[in-house]
Amino acid sequence: MTLRMRTLSFLTTSFSSSSMPSLLDQNLKINSSELPSPWLNSSLLPISSSGLGISCFTMAFGAISNLTALGILAKSRVKFRRQSKTPFLLLAVALLVTDLGSHVIPGTFALYLHIGQTYKTQRTLPTGTFCRIFGASMVFFGLCPLLLGCAMAMERCVGITQPLFHSTMITIVHMRRVVLFLASIALVLAIPPFFGVGTYTAQFPGTWCFLPVNSPHSTADTSLALVFSFLGLTALTLSLLCNILSGLALLLARMRSYSVNTKSAAHSSRRASSASTSFLFCSLDVEMMVQLAAITVMSCVCWSPFLIHIAVMQFNQIPRASIHKQDKFILLALRLASWNQILDPWVYILLRRAVLFRVRCTGSAHGQTETARRSFTGTRRPTVFRESVAL
Repeated sequence: MTLRMRTLSFLTTSFSSSSMPSLLDQNLKINSSELPSPWLNSSLLPISSSGLGISCFTMAFGAISNLTALGILAKSRVKFRRQSKTPFLLLAVALLVTDLGSHVIPGTFALYLHIGQTYKTQRTLPTGTFCRIFGASMVFFGLCPLLLGCAMAMERCVGITQPLFHSTMITIVHMRRVVLFLASIALVLAIPPFFGVGTYTAQFPGTWCFLPVNSPHSTADTSLALVFSFLGLTALTLSLLCNILSGLALLLARMRSYSVNTKSAAHSSRRASSASTSFLFCSLDVEMMVQLAAITVMSCVCWSPFLIHIAVMQFNQIPRASIHKQDKFILLALRLASWNQILDPWVYILLRRAVLFRVRCTGSAHGQTETARRSFTGTRRPTVFRESVAL
């Protein structure tokens, strides 16, 4: 009996000292090979509730802003129909709907992960189907607004530079097909990881999923990231070029109109100038160009750091020690890009003809009041001077 107990004790000691370390080493190697960044191995990463608050605020504020802008565009439906601007309205509605979806769908996933990290003692990282769906929604709702903004700029460029062709060839049916085509492009880029082409991985600090940016796992990951960056940067470049051409064409047309009106009304030049300026400022074409210019500028400012960083990281092999710093930068760039979907609806809320007209009228009234005050002061001063001399 004693000999049997000694044998069992020896076998137990041998198994615990030789087999268990090898199993743990294999398990750690498997887990470390699946993790894209060294930050996931750190159990001491601080978990703050500020991320949860920011996520809740951006999601709620963005959804309310987009719903408000959609309501304003719905009220403008009759006006756009009457002036044959329905294609632009359809593209604007599609842009706001995708912005709303980008807050509701990816925002819900991010909120779920923030809650899991804030109120649970053990960190849970998104994996499997959840991470793939989250990453696909990030790619789809990130690319769609850029492509739709480019389509809006091209539609306005054709409408301003070639109005006859625009009125006869570009219809609401064509715009619906364009919206479906652009959505299909974004969808085709988002779904390959579901079929084993590329991967979606958890990104720093474990609250969002995307294509591997700083450490791609395969050639497919690099290709998908480059295509995403290339499409986004191309859409921004085309939007800038189309808006510049449209702005120049509109400016030349208004200058010609202003010159004709001024010459035909030489006897009342001030009144003609005021009317021409008011028409210039309140024109529907000018309203849409101002909105497009604001959307393009915001898109370039918000999206350029994220897209450029993705493209650069696919060609530069950074040392493993500095990956954590790059992860922080990509998180900051993502937060900046998310504000584009928040600011887009405020373009339609604030940069409307009614608001612009009120601002102009307020400025004109202030200028007229200041001119009248100066005129009254100038005529009053000689009288006071003469009275003082008489005394």
